[in-house]
Amino acid sequence: MRRVRVADLDLVLGGGPDREGGGDGPMLLLMHGFGAPGEDLVPLARQLAVDKSVRFAFPAAPLLLDPSVPPEASGRAWWLLDMAELQRATMQRDFTLLTTRIPDGLSEARGQVLALLDALERDHAVSRDKLVLGGFSQGAMLATDVTLRAERPPAALAILSGSLIAAQEWLPLMKARAGLPVLQSHGRADPVLSFEIAELLRQELTNAGLSVEFVTFNGGHGIPNGAVDALGKLVARVTAG
Repeated sequence: MRRVRVADLDLVLGGGPDREGGGDGPMLLLMHGFGAPGEDLVPLARQLAVDKSVRFAFPAAPLLLDPSVPPEASGRAWWLLDMAELQRATMQRDFTLLTTRIPDGLSEARGQVLALLDALERDHAVSRDKLVLGGFSQGAMLATDVTLRAERPPAALAILSGSLIAAQEWLPLMKARAGLPVLQSHGRADPVLSFEIAELLRQELTNAGLSVEFVTFNGGHGIPNGAVDALGKLVARVTAG
């Protein structure tokens, strides 16, 4: 693993023939969730059963939630959240608010990730047709937004405990991604992002023609072994293709 800065984002690169992200093999790029440290998902690289040619990229979100501590220790965010509003809407099961809200900062985060993908393609030989883009929680929502809006989409999408947001914008874009492989995982007892909305996202993606594998589990807001195994298989399919 090595730490680099690409397109104004701090990034951990790994895998490939040199175990530091070198070569020109497929890449799995995963974005962490709200409040997590930048390297939160890095341990997944050691858990995934994938070919040695597969490379990994773990970008750190740019927003520091606690600037008083060193950057590597601070929780981070891709955009800020109104936690009180979200908790109230979740408790009241206000699914309309939860699924249609367009977070302030989403477009800026999307622009940063698109710039990162361009830089990885230009400087690190990361072809879009060999890229699996995904994330956990807020990172999963950002990965979905980027996948739906990018001029050139990734080869596959991984939505780990994500949710449907910006529905009025996302839904019309989905049909253009018909056939895209999607791994979606979600806990039935998730207290942060409701399972019902995750199920709605699955239905909308499937209705639009995307090829969705929906991995459910009895836990809460996390990435269990079953989701890790399914993610490894998704990456393997891209590698084989």
